[in-house]
Amino acid sequence: MGSFNPTTQQNKGGLLYSAFYLLTVKRFYQMQPQPYTIRKAAPDEFAALGQLMVQVYSQLDGFPKPEEQPAYYQMLSNIGEFTQHPGVEILVAVSEKGTLNGGVVFFRDLQFYGSGGTATQEKNAAGFRLLAVSPEARGLGIGRALTQACIQRAKDHQLSQVIIHSTKAMQTAWKMYEKLGFSRSEDLDFMQGELPVFGFRLHLK
Repeated sequence: MGSFNPTTQQNKGGLLYSAFYLLTVKRFYQMQPQPYTIRKAAPDEFAALGQLMVQVYSQLDGFPKPEEQPAYYQMLSNIGEFTQHPGVEILVAVSEKGTLNGGVVFFRDLQFYGSGGTATQEKNAAGFRLLAVSPEARGLGIGRALTQACIQRAKDHQLSQVIIHSTKAMQTAWKMYEKLGFSRSEDLDFMQGELPVFGFRLHLK
């Protein structure tokens, strides 16, 4: 007959309790209403979103600064100009108090995607670019929610894939994209000046 070891039993009990506690906490937060709303941006929000995007991208370690790629940051500042093209939407995350916490540009037709490489030649594909979340709002799932909103729009338009790009300065986002089903597509890679840009693809059909 095996001997009873109270220490071992205590450790097992503690592990089980910890696992149960973590699962309970996770379910609790999943049940809570989101402290933000994902919606289409209003034109009078474009300027503020552009400023937010400049702030976010200029603070990324290893990403070109405004003085290194002024045209890129000018594009961010004038983010609303993308909506002059058909099928382009700017989505934003707005807090309950009306604070702009993040945004992204969705492209129903990649001919207006505006990146380097071959992405603009892809057919029956959507894409999104310039995902940004305010530093004060990180950890709330806003980046994931904006990404999922773009994926849902692509599905609603019955497109077969979603294409995106990222850089090594944004590798935290890579993990999120991969969890959502995106995979690396080297055929979409290109150079933005001296900056390597990496393509990702999500197949919907």
